[in-house]
Amino acid sequence: MKLEKMMSENIDELKKVTGLIHSTESFGSVDGPGVRFIIFMQGCRMRCKYCHNPDTWALKSDKATKRTVEDVMDEALRFRGFWGEKGGITVSGGEALLQIDFVLALFKYAKSLGIHTTLDTAAQPYLTDKYVTGKIDELLDYTDLVLLDIKEINPERHKELTANKNDNILAFAQYLSDRGNAMWVRHVLVPGESDFDEDLVQLGEFVKTLKNVLKFEILPYHTMGEFKWRELGWKYPLEGVKPPTKDRVHNAKEIMNTESYQDYLERIK
Repeated sequence: MKLEKMMSENIDELKKVTGLIHSTESFGSVDGPGVRFIIFMQGCRMRCKYCHNPDTWALKSDKATKRTVEDVMDEALRFRGFWGEKGGITVSGGEALLQIDFVLALFKYAKSLGIHTTLDTAAQPYLTDKYVTGKIDELLDYTDLVLLDIKEINPERHKELTANKNDNILAFAQYLSDRGNAMWVRHVLVPGESDFDEDLVQLGEFVKTLKNVLKFEILPYHTMGEFKWRELGWKYPLEGVKPPTKDRVHNAKEIMNTESYQDYLERIK
């Protein structure tokens, strides 16, 4: 962390930076270590078929709220007593990187207060958005943990699933590895979309090449966000697709969490 540089900046100016916020969650328990205060940013260019927050896609929305860093942090700090040693704030979305100026200011302010920062991202803007790409390095200086969602390792299936390519996302994973940033890698297991054995093998092999992977998670697909598609008047792309069976989840974990991968995790602890 480049705290010396940050401390030389005007904290009051950081507090004034604004972002478009979809919503917040006071007691997140899965999006980073410990208890988290989660900020969901508005805007995303991914079009994941299983997205449970499609109302965050629009870059502008009357339902989102323009808020300052100070306002968001004041809300978060009301729950600091519940965070313990491991908790902190997580910025998610939508795609947090699309509002990188706000996230950067928020994380700088958070680090000045000694707060753990986590970035939850699918990294779609990396290498596709010059402005964002130019600021990511600085943002990562103030980021304690990155939760990286890898939707699919197969480029064709990734494009079909998300309407976006994945070479830049995999490049971001390598970039984090080269920088030494701590990360959790996540993969949502969707029957018939992202649960092909050959792709799981390839994803597992790719993750093994990365440094500083503290956790590798399989997240079973669920339908809890389907109602939001209906509220927006949209047809749900995965209508009729059921969550994966326990056997399929176990199969995916067996394929990717090989003995050699477990040894790898032990080495990087």
